[in-house]
Amino acid sequence: MKIPNKPADRFDWTLAFILLLFFLVSLFAIASAQTTGQYTINFVPSQIQWYFIGCVIIAITMFLEPEQYKKAAWIIYGGGVFILALLFILPDGMKLVEPRNGAKSWFHIPGIGSIQPAEFMKTFFIIGMARMITVHHEKFVKKTLKTDFFLLGKIIAILFLPFLFIMMQTDLGTGLVFIAITAVFIVVSGMTWRIILPVFAGTATIGALLLWMALYAQDFLQNKMGFKLYQFERIYSWIDPYSYSSNEGRHLITSLNAIGSGEIFGKGYKGREVYVAESHTDFIFTTISEDWGFIGASLVICLYFFLIYHLTKITLELKDPFSTYICAGIIAMITFHVFENIGMTIQLLPITGIPLPFISYGGSSLMGNMLAIGLVFSMKYHHRTYMFSSDEDK
Repeated sequence: MKIPNKPADRFDWTLAFILLLFFLVSLFAIASAQTTGQYTINFVPSQIQWYFIGCVIIAITMFLEPEQYKKAAWIIYGGGVFILALLFILPDGMKLVEPRNGAKSWFHIPGIGSIQPAEFMKTFFIIGMARMITVHHEKFVKKTLKTDFFLLGKIIAILFLPFLFIMMQTDLGTGLVFIAITAVFIVVSGMTWRIILPVFAGTATIGALLLWMALYAQDFLQNKMGFKLYQFERIYSWIDPYSYSSNEGRHLITSLNAIGSGEIFGKGYKGREVYVAESHTDFIFTTISEDWGFIGASLVICLYFFLIYHLTKITLELKDPFSTYICAGIIAMITFHVFENIGMTIQLLPITGIPLPFISYGGSSLMGNMLAIGLVFSMKYHHRTYMFSSDEDK
């Protein structure tokens, strides 16, 4: 076995450079988003602060070895679930829970600000899932249909509590992130396609049925299943925003106008003219598109492709199954975030409260993503190669 002795040789400088590029894009985009006059404070210094804290998180996370994360996986996962439960256990009188739009998704920490634990739970969930699948395969070396069904049941069991608490917060966007991560874990877990195909087909059928019911059976969903009126309006305004231009559809219309008005080369830095609400957070892609046009927006998307490619390359280089599953889950999380966030700004997908990773303003989102990237740094930093390996090991 051999491992580079110098820390500089083990550090992933390419990944660090990609994060630096995201940092610069984020600062320029947030600064430009404030030119429409909808904000009275400057978010740029706060974003710099969150990035600094994120770098500290990466340094701490990278210090621990993958085996240590594997041993502590259930403590990490259980602690995350417990923190999510605290949002509903703690009384409102303590002022630690900060309800927003009727949802209990945030803790108010004096001297720090608001923290959304769901952003960190995504990574905790990935750690727990990676540990479970790894141990399952160590125990059941010979795969059968029975062991695969057992694995599927354990995957669903690990998803259940985090997903339940997230949906109790009426946070559909974050709930979909957990579903996307779980779907990728099902695929990469080595489970037989005789199980995977029916599971995916059944899930797609349920999704299509819910969409049909949202359009033609709203009363049943609202009265029997607890869906809220605003959730239906998001679906209607997504399909036909101009019929709902006075309320729910206005956000999508202004998003489309901002992106379209940027044309090929954009209006120039801080040349924005279209007012888009939350253009420094969930709709920051509209700021980039209006300022720098199709060219600038494409370069940002290419930067995400570069990140996903690099993470995939790291995943394929790792020999440890636990580390591989960790990286696969993080790739799934980031990819879905990017696809959903950009998709909702161009009417490809319904609008959900999902930020653009590493670019949108927000402490919880950025720190949660930096925690996930810190795990990748750890897996790469502590990765061991072997002097003698057969082709089968590669």
